[in-house]
Amino acid sequence: MAEPEGRTLGDEEVAAAERVIRSGMLNSVWGTEARALEREVAELHGVRHAVSASSGTAALHLAVVAAAPDPGDEIITTPITDFGTVAPILAQNAVPVFADVDPADGNLDPAAVAGLIGPRTRAIMAVHLFGAPARLGELRELASDAGIMLIEDCAQAWTSTLPDGRPVGGAGDVGCLSLQQWKHITCGDGGLAVTSSDELARRMRLFADKGWDRAAGRSHASFGLNYRMTELQAAVARAQLAKLPGVVRSRRSTALELLELLEGLPDVVLPRPEGHAWWLFPLIVPDAAALAERLRAAGVPARAGYLEAPLNRAPVWDAPIYGTSRYPLEGYEPRPCPVAEELVGRTLLVIEWNEHYTTEHVAWIAKVIRTGP
Repeated sequence: MAEPEGRTLGDEEVAAAERVIRSGMLNSVWGTEARALEREVAELHGVRHAVSASSGTAALHLAVVAAAPDPGDEIITTPITDFGTVAPILAQNAVPVFADVDPADGNLDPAAVAGLIGPRTRAIMAVHLFGAPARLGELRELASDAGIMLIEDCAQAWTSTLPDGRPVGGAGDVGCLSLQQWKHITCGDGGLAVTSSDELARRMRLFADKGWDRAAGRSHASFGLNYRMTELQAAVARAQLAKLPGVVRSRRSTALELLELLEGLPDVVLPRPEGHAWWLFPLIVPDAAALAERLRAAGVPARAGYLEAPLNRAPVWDAPIYGTSRYPLEGYEPRPCPVAEELVGRTLLVIEWNEHYTTEHVAWIAKVIRTGP
């Protein structure tokens, strides 16, 4: 099986880039594309504000800044995620606290989160892993009861939906989106943070623009970095955004076909399709490494574990954070997360997925899983 290329880049994106270049204004401070993208993404998510940024990781950093942790404060998150979820926590001198996950989908287990909320907890950062919506209702209740923020990492979950039909990103205090090369839609790199809070949006805009209060002239109101999205990124992202419904519709259609073909297979836990946006297609099997090898031999792009190790077991925790200092992690040892460690170490398999898969591709994948190549 030859994997189809999972991109929808074409004439529309070329025209968008040309439009910006011919305008002579590539900087979003004085341009129009980034502001238009923000309005469109805010409308898509049913929120008041979207703040554009240079990457999905930058958007997550903006969300952590909005949570305003003091040095040494804690943010609870998942060990099964890209390091871009955790890096912003460290960048703000806060401490990541890893909670274990739901064995059915690898998303945060609210019961595990509840046991970790303490006096220094400032936020819960949930990840909608592989496009499957996390249990936001329960996490929202925990965050509200504790008076802390709920941040949604939606990098893999464009238009995933919650049980009430809302898109992910709008149920938390801040939702973060990625436009990195291999996400549902792309401008190479880029991100957005969405919120309905005027105050959180203000904090994030300031931090993304070097703390520059542009209404007050050349005045820097607070510490910040330059996380501004360029007009080129924004224009390409807007062209991609128009294609998003078709991208997700195609991914969902073929994913549902594969679910039907695998139904009833012994010792295989299938993903729940409700609200799923299918960035990847995950399976939980007794021996993920063996099945991944068999799939790859048949030309199906698949890998075991998703990560080399869950982030609570990453080597970074044995290394300095800034210079030779380990502050604020002196004496820090991430908690064990046995469910996550079992998934990544033995039972989780992910199949690459994209909008150009066909019924024939799906049938071949199902045949290899069921009977071998």
